[in-house]
Amino acid sequence: MDFLKKVNSNAKSDANTGFGTNASSYGGRFITKSGNANVKKSGIGLFESISWYHTMLNIPRWKFLVIIALFYFLVNFIFASLYYLVGVEHLNGVTASSSIEKFGQAFFFSIQTFTTVGYGHISPSGFMTSFVAAVEALFGLLSFAIATGLFYGRFSKPKAHIKFSENALIAPYKDGTALMLRLAPFKNTNLSDGEVKITLGMKIDFNGVLTNTFYNLDLELSKINALNLSWTLVHPINENSPLYGLTKEDYQKIEGEVLVFLKVFDDMYSANVVKRTSYSFNEIIFGAKFSPMFYRSDNQNKTVLHIDKLNSYEKIKL
Repeated sequence: MDFLKKVNSNAKSDANTGFGTNASSYGGRFITKSGNANVKKSGIGLFESISWYHTMLNIPRWKFLVIIALFYFLVNFIFASLYYLVGVEHLNGVTASSSIEKFGQAFFFSIQTFTTVGYGHISPSGFMTSFVAAVEALFGLLSFAIATGLFYGRFSKPKAHIKFSENALIAPYKDGTALMLRLAPFKNTNLSDGEVKITLGMKIDFNGVLTNTFYNLDLELSKINALNLSWTLVHPINENSPLYGLTKEDYQKIEGEVLVFLKVFDDMYSANVVKRTSYSFNEIIFGAKFSPMFYRSDNQNKTVLHIDKLNSYEKIKL
């Protein structure tokens, strides 16, 4: 392909990406849309391969709450079963006559012991029942300590509250075209010292060997002092760009991916936060431009940033 000659002569490849060069051993995209490495690890046990702390901090909020609730009820069900097996007659204050009611009262006694509430209506008697209650009380204290730590970790974890546009665009730029993508902060945060790097990854056949080849994409502006509004990242497609000369059909034929790495300083956390994403070539819209997403307010005193317009674009002819 003429494109390969053009890339080799005009664009300098980057070998320090950490993704490897053997494309035949690499499946799918390099980075998912959410910014995680598209890698599945094997050859090691499940409990060794997963950091449960990181997992509990990163899973969605609804999953975290469901896991906490399921753990809470499962543990109390297990201890209630132990009390029932030892004999509910060793629980002073149990007045139920049917088996279901007895188990229910044992279950709620377990909850009171696990949470160290201890209303006093039911109390254990005998060695085995007292021993199970003591173990459960200790287990409850440790469980609530871990849950509290996880809640605090999720609440205090520095996060980049930034959204990227769903698509990248090939849009008019000066006398030519440019690759453009957009991002914006979506919460009441103060972000400064923004810095971004964009890498193009392509799987190219060099003399019969499929190779991962990466190129740094120069940006019109790669650093900003403050990120208060939307930021459109612009890579001019000129003679030094690996995208120079590509047509709409080329983007459909070539297996490529645009990797985006963003770092900004969050005043509230007093720390740098990072955000990553990627755009495969089939997520790049050829011949389009972004629609404006911030306007002056009606009273002329503020600028209104419309986050819902982050992905809005207009089709145009190039």
